[in-house]
Amino acid sequence: MFQDIRLEELLEMKQQQKVAIVDVRSPSEFANGNIPGSINIPVFTDDERAEVGTLYKQESVSVAKQRGLEIMSAKLPQFISTFSEIHKPKVVYCWRGGMRSKTAATVIDLMDIPVLRLEGGIRAYRNWVVDTLETFEMKPITYSLNGYTGTGKTIILESLQRENYPVIDLEGMAAHRGSIFGQIGLEPSNQKTFDAQLLDKLLSFRDSPFILMEAESRRIGKVILPDFLLREKEQGTQILVDIPIEERVKNILDDYQPWKDPKEFIRAFKIIKRRIHTPIATEIEKNLLGENYSEAVYLLLKHYYDPRYDHTINQYPDARNYTIKANNVQEAIAPIKELLKNIHVQLQQT
Repeated sequence: MFQDIRLEELLEMKQQQKVAIVDVRSPSEFANGNIPGSINIPVFTDDERAEVGTLYKQESVSVAKQRGLEIMSAKLPQFISTFSEIHKPKVVYCWRGGMRSKTAATVIDLMDIPVLRLEGGIRAYRNWVVDTLETFEMKPITYSLNGYTGTGKTIILESLQRENYPVIDLEGMAAHRGSIFGQIGLEPSNQKTFDAQLLDKLLSFRDSPFILMEAESRRIGKVILPDFLLREKEQGTQILVDIPIEERVKNILDDYQPWKDPKEFIRAFKIIKRRIHTPIATEIEKNLLGENYSEAVYLLLKHYYDPRYDHTINQYPDARNYTIKANNVQEAIAPIKELLKNIHVQLQQT
């Protein structure tokens, strides 16, 4: 008979990479939030879950269970085969450690495939994430990558991440670029998904000497940063990247590609239109409608985003600011790496 394990046990096994975590909820539930690193092998599809749920409410528990058994029986061979392809010890979970994970664990155990079940399901995990983030204390030093819109901060972070620098890509986890146009072409993360990924990253870097992240506002798309992370950003060291505005325009066009969805860009622009001096706003809208995106982006930077950035950056003490001047994004990466190295050496000597 399979055994239940507590969340603390699962987290230790996960840290040691000794376990495969399997979410047996429906695909939409999995997409709405899961334990980072888990895979989805659903007991029911979304439609099947809806059917069983309707029977539970409108008929009875026994009728719902009978229909669930019929559905599960038809897919048993494929279900077991999929589990058999996983060569690590397996832990299954559902919403609260109920019937679906019990059914999955029972079936897998009957086939002599070792399996454990998470007590409390993902609800227990979510409660732990929320509680942990509320009391989290950062040990590594925080460096915030800062700079005007279009500087290529995400490109820099992705490059450093590929070289195994301790990077926390907040925009990547939020699936949002951080501006009013930031969700175009993307499916923004919800708070549950963001929190889980953030905590997972923070814990993986707890022994690192520093963490590098982009300087973000409190809200990124649909998610809100925890208070402690905002404090770290405000109190930490700022690495300011400065490249010419012409390069920033190119970066934005490469990233956003407004010609693929021009109506969405005009819709987003109208949200901020009233905050821009009327003649300039009219000119920007004219360029957007005429698909002259380079000029529209240039005017947006010069008359909207750059002044907002100037106001924000003046709040940071100069003593904690390091400026990297470069002709383009790629030129900025090497001096940033050198700066991080030098700062780290200085800290070790103090």
